Amino acid sequence: MASITLQNIIKEYGTGAKAVPVIHNLNAQINDGEFVVIVGPSGCGKSTLLRMVAGLEEVTGGLISIGDRIVNDLEPAERDIAMVFQNYALYPHMSVFDNMAYGLKIAKVSMADIQTRVDKAAGILELRNLLQRKPRELSGGQRQRVAMGRAIVRQPQVFLFDEPLSNLDAKLRAQTRLEIQKLHRELGITSLFVTHDQVEAMTLAQRMIVMNAGVMEQFGTPEEVYNRPASTFVASFIGSPPMNLLNQAPGLPVGQILGIRPEHLDLAAEGWELKVDTVELLGAERLVHAHLDNESLTLRLDASMAAPKPGELFHAKPKAGCIHHFSAETGKRL
Repeated sequence: MASITLQNIIKEYGTGAKAVPVIHNLNAQINDGEFVVIVGPSGCGKSTLLRMVAGLEEVTGGLISIGDRIVNDLEPAERDIAMVFQNYALYPHMSVFDNMAYGLKIAKVSMADIQTRVDKAAGILELRNLLQRKPRELSGGQRQRVAMGRAIVRQPQVFLFDEPLSNLDAKLRAQTRLEIQKLHRELGITSLFVTHDQVEAMTLAQRMIVMNAGVMEQFGTPEEVYNRPASTFVASFIGSPPMNLLNQAPGLPVGQILGIRPEHLDLAAEGWELKVDTVELLGAERLVHAHLDNESLTLRLDASMAAPKPGELFHAKPKAGCIHHFSAETGKRL
Protein backbone atom coordinates (compact mmCIF):
# COMPACT_ATOMS: atom_id res chain seq x y z
CA MET A 1 0.00 0.00 0.00
CA ALA A 2 1.05 3.60 -0.50
CA SER A 3 -0.03 7.22 -0.17
CA ILE A 4 -0.75 9.40 -3.22
CA THR A 5 0.56 12.97 -3.36
CA LEU A 6 -0.79 15.43 -5.93
CA GLN A 7 1.39 18.54 -5.96
CA ASN A 8 0.45 21.61 -8.04
CA ILE A 9 -1.14 19.45 -10.73
CA ILE A 10 -1.93 21.20 -14.01
CA LYS A 11 -3.40 19.64 -17.14
CA GLU A 12 -3.74 21.45 -20.45
CA TYR A 13 -4.69 20.21 -23.89
CA GLY A 14 -2.78 21.91 -26.69
CA THR A 15 0.14 24.29 -26.37
CA GLY A 16 0.86 27.99 -26.37
CA ALA A 17 -1.98 30.43 -26.90
CA LYS A 18 -4.30 27.58 -27.92
CA ALA A 19 -3.77 25.60 -24.69
CA VAL A 20 -7.03 24.64 -22.97
CA PRO A 21 -6.64 24.23 -19.17
CA VAL A 22 -8.68 21.40 -17.63
CA ILE A 23 -7.01 20.95 -14.20
CA HIS A 24 -5.95 24.07 -12.30
CA ASN A 25 -3.08 23.79 -9.81
CA LEU A 26 -4.58 20.98 -7.71
CA ASN A 27 -2.99 19.85 -4.43
CA ALA A 28 -4.11 16.85 -2.38
CA GLN A 29 -2.62 14.25 -0.06
CA ILE A 30 -4.32 10.83 -0.06
CA ASN A 31 -3.17 8.82 2.94
CA ASP A 32 -1.96 5.24 2.90
CA GLY A 33 -5.00 2.94 2.99
CA GLU A 34 -7.52 5.75 2.51
CA PHE A 35 -10.61 5.56 0.26
CA VAL A 36 -11.02 8.92 -1.50
CA VAL A 37 -13.82 9.72 -3.94
CA ILE A 38 -13.43 12.35 -6.67
CA VAL A 39 -16.89 13.73 -7.43
CA GLY A 40 -18.22 16.40 -9.74
CA PRO A 41 -20.40 17.00 -12.80
CA SER A 42 -19.52 15.79 -16.29
CA GLY A 43 -16.56 17.62 -17.78
CA CYS A 44 -15.11 18.84 -14.46
CA GLY A 45 -11.80 16.95 -14.92
CA LYS A 46 -12.27 14.12 -12.42
CA SER A 47 -11.56 11.25 -14.84
CA THR A 48 -8.65 13.21 -16.35
CA LEU A 49 -7.14 13.51 -12.86
CA LEU A 50 -7.55 9.77 -12.26
CA ARG A 51 -6.01 8.96 -15.64
CA MET A 52 -2.99 11.13 -14.80
CA VAL A 53 -2.47 9.11 -11.60
CA ALA A 54 -2.76 5.94 -13.70
CA GLY A 55 -0.29 7.19 -16.30
CA LEU A 56 -2.85 7.21 -19.11
CA GLU A 57 -2.66 11.01 -19.44
CA GLU A 58 0.46 13.15 -19.39
CA VAL A 59 0.87 15.74 -16.63
CA THR A 60 1.35 19.29 -17.94
CA GLY A 61 2.71 20.60 -14.65
CA GLY A 62 3.25 19.45 -11.07
CA LEU A 63 4.26 16.14 -9.47
CA ILE A 64 2.39 12.91 -8.76
CA SER A 65 3.90 10.57 -6.17
CA ILE A 66 2.79 7.07 -5.22
CA GLY A 67 4.49 6.18 -1.97
CA ASP A 68 7.97 7.68 -2.07
CA ARG A 69 8.27 7.53 -5.90
CA ILE A 70 7.53 10.39 -8.29
CA VAL A 71 5.67 8.61 -11.09
CA ASN A 72 5.24 11.36 -13.73
CA ASP A 73 7.59 9.62 -16.16
CA LEU A 74 6.70 6.01 -15.31
CA GLU A 75 4.56 3.83 -17.59
CA PRO A 76 1.23 2.59 -16.13
CA ALA A 77 2.66 -0.92 -15.69
CA GLU A 78 5.48 0.49 -13.56
CA ARG A 79 3.25 2.36 -11.12
CA ASP A 80 1.95 -0.69 -9.19
CA ILE A 81 -1.69 0.31 -9.64
CA ALA A 82 -4.80 -1.60 -10.72
CA MET A 83 -7.72 0.11 -12.49
CA VAL A 84 -11.40 -0.79 -12.72
CA PHE A 85 -13.26 0.91 -15.57
CA GLN A 86 -16.91 1.64 -16.34
CA ASN A 87 -16.61 -0.93 -19.14
CA TYR A 88 -15.95 -4.39 -17.66
CA ALA A 89 -13.68 -5.32 -20.64
CA LEU A 90 -13.77 -9.07 -19.93
CA TYR A 91 -12.53 -11.61 -22.47
CA PRO A 92 -15.77 -13.24 -23.70
CA HIS A 93 -14.16 -16.59 -24.62
CA MET A 94 -12.48 -17.02 -21.21
CA SER A 95 -13.97 -18.32 -17.97
CA VAL A 96 -14.23 -16.11 -14.90
CA PHE A 97 -11.14 -17.85 -13.48
CA ASP A 98 -9.12 -17.25 -16.63
CA ASN A 99 -10.23 -13.60 -16.85
CA MET A 100 -9.05 -13.02 -13.29
CA ALA A 101 -5.83 -14.98 -13.79
CA TYR A 102 -4.84 -13.67 -17.22
CA GLY A 103 -2.69 -10.75 -16.07
CA LEU A 104 -0.85 -12.99 -13.59
CA LYS A 105 -0.14 -15.55 -16.30
CA ILE A 106 1.32 -12.82 -18.53
CA ALA A 107 3.48 -11.74 -15.58
CA LYS A 108 4.66 -15.39 -15.29
CA VAL A 109 3.35 -15.85 -11.74
CA SER A 110 3.41 -19.50 -10.68
CA MET A 111 0.21 -21.50 -11.15
CA ALA A 112 0.05 -22.30 -7.44
CA ASP A 113 0.23 -18.58 -6.56
CA ILE A 114 -2.37 -17.75 -9.23
CA GLN A 115 -4.74 -20.35 -7.79
CA THR A 116 -4.27 -18.93 -4.27
CA ARG A 117 -4.80 -15.30 -5.33
CA VAL A 118 -7.85 -16.02 -7.51
CA ASP A 119 -9.42 -18.19 -4.82
CA LYS A 120 -8.95 -15.46 -2.20
CA ALA A 121 -10.40 -12.75 -4.46
CA ALA A 122 -13.30 -15.00 -5.48
CA GLY A 123 -14.07 -15.62 -1.81
CA ILE A 124 -14.10 -11.91 -0.98
CA LEU A 125 -16.38 -11.15 -3.97
CA GLU A 126 -18.57 -14.28 -3.64
CA LEU A 127 -17.55 -15.56 -7.08
CA ARG A 128 -16.36 -19.07 -6.19
CA ASN A 129 -19.42 -20.77 -7.68
CA LEU A 130 -19.04 -18.74 -10.91
CA LEU A 131 -15.37 -19.37 -11.71
CA GLN A 132 -16.08 -21.71 -14.65
CA ARG A 133 -18.75 -19.53 -16.26
CA LYS A 134 -18.21 -17.30 -19.28
CA PRO A 135 -19.01 -13.56 -19.07
CA ARG A 136 -22.16 -14.01 -21.21
CA GLU A 137 -23.58 -16.20 -18.43
CA LEU A 138 -23.21 -13.46 -15.81
CA SER A 139 -25.33 -10.48 -14.78
CA GLY A 140 -23.97 -6.94 -15.02
CA GLY A 141 -23.20 -6.88 -11.31
CA GLN A 142 -21.37 -10.20 -11.48
CA ARG A 143 -19.29 -8.99 -14.43
CA GLN A 144 -18.29 -5.90 -12.49
CA ARG A 145 -17.25 -8.10 -9.56
CA VAL A 146 -15.08 -10.14 -11.93
CA ALA A 147 -13.45 -6.91 -13.13
CA MET A 148 -12.77 -5.97 -9.50
CA GLY A 149 -11.42 -9.47 -8.85
CA ARG A 150 -9.02 -9.10 -11.77
CA ALA A 151 -7.71 -5.94 -10.08
CA ILE A 152 -7.50 -7.54 -6.61
CA VAL A 153 -5.33 -10.48 -7.71
CA ARG A 154 -2.69 -8.01 -8.92
CA GLN A 155 -2.11 -7.06 -5.25
CA PRO A 156 -1.36 -3.43 -6.20
CA GLN A 157 -0.41 -0.51 -3.98
CA VAL A 158 -3.33 1.58 -5.32
CA PHE A 159 -6.81 0.87 -6.72
CA LEU A 160 -8.24 3.33 -9.25
CA PHE A 161 -11.99 3.15 -10.01
CA ASP A 162 -13.34 5.13 -12.99
CA GLU A 163 -17.16 5.27 -12.60
CA PRO A 164 -17.37 1.46 -12.27
CA LEU A 165 -21.06 1.42 -11.30
CA SER A 166 -22.44 3.61 -14.10
CA ASN A 167 -23.70 0.67 -16.18
CA LEU A 168 -25.65 -0.93 -13.32
CA ASP A 169 -29.28 -0.38 -12.40
CA ALA A 170 -30.15 1.36 -9.13
CA LYS A 171 -30.54 -1.81 -7.05
CA LEU A 172 -27.28 -3.32 -8.30
CA ARG A 173 -25.45 -0.04 -7.76
CA ALA A 174 -26.50 0.00 -4.10
CA GLN A 175 -25.49 -3.65 -3.67
CA THR A 176 -22.13 -3.17 -5.39
CA ARG A 177 -21.40 -0.10 -3.25
CA LEU A 178 -21.69 -2.33 -0.19
CA GLU A 179 -19.36 -4.87 -1.79
CA ILE A 180 -16.77 -2.16 -2.52
CA GLN A 181 -16.96 -0.95 1.10
CA LYS A 182 -16.47 -4.53 2.30
CA LEU A 183 -13.58 -4.97 -0.13
CA HIS A 184 -11.80 -1.90 1.20
CA ARG A 185 -12.31 -2.94 4.82
CA GLU A 186 -10.76 -6.35 4.10
CA LEU A 187 -7.85 -5.25 1.91
CA GLY A 188 -7.17 -1.70 3.14
CA ILE A 189 -5.62 -0.68 -0.18
CA THR A 190 -5.36 3.03 -1.01
CA SER A 191 -8.22 3.78 -3.42
CA LEU A 192 -9.30 6.64 -5.70
CA PHE A 193 -12.87 6.37 -6.95
CA VAL A 194 -14.38 8.68 -9.59
CA THR A 195 -18.14 9.30 -9.83
CA HIS A 196 -20.60 11.99 -10.86
CA ASP A 197 -23.14 10.59 -8.37
CA GLN A 198 -23.06 12.54 -5.10
CA VAL A 199 -24.99 9.81 -3.24
CA GLU A 200 -22.32 7.30 -4.30
CA ALA A 201 -19.63 9.71 -3.12
CA MET A 202 -21.26 10.32 0.27
CA THR A 203 -21.77 6.62 1.00
CA LEU A 204 -18.34 5.36 -0.14
CA ALA A 205 -15.84 8.09 0.74
CA GLN A 206 -13.68 8.40 3.80
CA ARG A 207 -12.79 11.76 2.27
CA MET A 208 -13.99 13.33 -0.95
CA ILE A 209 -12.60 15.76 -3.52
CA VAL A 210 -15.38 17.92 -4.96
CA MET A 211 -14.37 19.27 -8.37
CA ASN A 212 -15.85 22.04 -10.50
CA ALA A 213 -14.43 23.06 -13.90
CA GLY A 214 -10.98 21.68 -13.10
CA VAL A 215 -10.79 23.26 -9.63
CA MET A 216 -10.86 21.37 -6.33
CA GLU A 217 -13.66 23.19 -4.49
CA GLN A 218 -13.33 21.16 -1.26
CA PHE A 219 -11.46 18.15 0.15
CA GLY A 220 -12.90 16.69 3.33
CA THR A 221 -14.97 13.98 4.94
CA PRO A 222 -18.56 13.53 3.75
CA GLU A 223 -19.73 15.06 7.03
CA GLU A 224 -17.52 18.14 6.59
CA VAL A 225 -18.57 18.63 2.99
CA TYR A 226 -22.26 18.25 3.79
CA ASN A 227 -22.33 20.24 7.03
CA ARG A 228 -19.86 22.99 6.10
CA PRO A 229 -19.75 23.34 2.30
CA ALA A 230 -16.86 25.53 1.19
CA SER A 231 -18.80 27.24 -1.61
CA THR A 232 -22.23 27.64 -3.16
CA PHE A 233 -21.19 25.09 -5.79
CA VAL A 234 -20.51 22.42 -3.15
CA ALA A 235 -23.70 23.38 -1.29
CA SER A 236 -25.81 22.94 -4.42
CA PHE A 237 -24.03 19.80 -5.71
CA ILE A 238 -23.85 17.75 -2.51
CA GLY A 239 -27.19 16.82 -0.99
CA SER A 240 -30.42 15.50 -2.47
CA PRO A 241 -32.37 17.70 -2.72
CA PRO A 242 -29.61 20.34 -2.68
CA MET A 243 -29.22 23.17 -0.20
CA ASN A 244 -31.57 26.12 -0.66
CA LEU A 245 -29.57 29.20 -1.71
CA LEU A 246 -31.28 32.57 -1.27
CA ASN A 247 -30.08 35.88 -2.69
CA GLN A 248 -32.88 37.69 -0.85
CA ALA A 249 -34.33 36.76 2.52
CA PRO A 250 -35.60 38.68 5.56
CA GLY A 251 -32.62 39.99 7.55
CA LEU A 252 -30.04 38.88 4.98
CA PRO A 253 -27.05 41.30 4.74
CA VAL A 254 -26.34 42.84 1.32
CA GLY A 255 -23.64 40.92 -0.58
CA GLN A 256 -24.39 37.57 0.99
CA ILE A 257 -26.11 34.40 -0.10
CA LEU A 258 -27.96 32.48 2.59
CA GLY A 259 -27.95 28.67 2.54
CA ILE A 260 -30.31 26.33 4.37
CA ARG A 261 -30.73 22.56 3.97
CA PRO A 262 -34.31 21.37 3.24
CA GLU A 263 -34.37 19.36 6.49
CA HIS A 264 -33.42 22.46 8.51
CA LEU A 265 -36.62 24.39 7.74
CA ASP A 266 -39.50 23.83 10.18
CA LEU A 267 -43.17 24.66 9.83
CA ALA A 268 -44.01 27.47 12.26
CA ALA A 269 -46.81 29.78 13.38
CA GLU A 270 -44.74 32.74 12.18
CA GLY A 271 -41.55 33.37 10.23
CA TRP A 272 -40.95 33.37 6.48
CA GLU A 273 -44.22 33.37 4.55
CA LEU A 274 -44.02 30.82 1.74
CA LYS A 275 -46.40 29.68 -0.98
CA VAL A 276 -46.52 26.01 -1.97
CA ASP A 277 -45.80 25.08 -5.58
CA THR A 278 -45.81 21.26 -5.40
CA VAL A 279 -45.54 18.47 -2.83
CA GLU A 280 -43.71 15.18 -3.44
CA LEU A 281 -44.47 12.12 -1.31
CA LEU A 282 -41.34 9.93 -1.02
CA GLY A 283 -42.37 7.16 1.33
CA ALA A 284 -41.22 8.24 4.79
CA GLU A 285 -40.88 11.90 3.88
CA ARG A 286 -42.43 14.73 1.87
CA LEU A 287 -40.64 17.37 -0.15
CA VAL A 288 -42.51 20.67 -0.18
CA HIS A 289 -41.43 22.92 -3.05
CA ALA A 290 -42.37 26.52 -2.36
CA HIS A 291 -41.26 30.07 -2.98
CA LEU A 292 -40.47 33.11 -0.84
CA ASP A 293 -41.15 36.15 -3.03
CA ASN A 294 -39.10 35.22 -6.13
CA GLU A 295 -36.85 32.69 -4.36
CA SER A 296 -37.49 28.94 -4.61
CA LEU A 297 -37.13 26.74 -1.53
CA THR A 298 -37.56 23.06 -0.69
CA LEU A 299 -38.54 21.71 2.74
CA ARG A 300 -38.06 18.10 3.79
CA LEU A 301 -40.85 17.00 6.17
CA ASP A 302 -41.65 13.72 7.87
CA ALA A 303 -44.52 12.01 6.02
CA SER A 304 -46.45 11.67 9.29
CA MET A 305 -46.73 15.48 9.52
CA ALA A 306 -49.60 17.39 7.97
CA ALA A 307 -48.09 19.21 5.00
CA PRO A 308 -49.44 22.34 3.29
CA LYS A 309 -51.11 21.82 -0.09
CA PRO A 310 -50.23 23.37 -3.46
CA GLY A 311 -51.26 27.02 -3.60
CA GLU A 312 -51.47 27.41 0.18
CA LEU A 313 -49.56 30.01 2.19
CA PHE A 314 -47.63 28.83 5.27
CA HIS A 315 -44.81 29.94 7.55
CA ALA A 316 -41.41 28.33 8.12
CA LYS A 317 -38.35 29.05 10.24
CA PRO A 318 -34.73 27.88 9.85
CA LYS A 319 -33.45 25.73 12.72
CA ALA A 320 -31.08 27.56 15.04
CA GLY A 321 -27.42 27.31 14.00
CA CYS A 322 -28.23 25.77 10.61
CA ILE A 323 -27.90 28.83 8.36
CA HIS A 324 -24.88 29.07 6.05
CA HIS A 325 -23.52 32.35 4.67
CA PHE A 326 -21.65 32.71 1.35
CA SER A 327 -20.13 35.66 -0.47
CA ALA A 328 -22.35 36.85 -3.30
CA GLU A 329 -19.22 37.94 -5.17
CA THR A 330 -17.05 34.79 -4.92
CA GLY A 331 -19.51 32.11 -3.82
CA LYS A 332 -17.09 31.11 -1.03
CA ARG A 333 -18.17 30.34 2.52
CA LEU A 334 -18.02 33.29 4.94
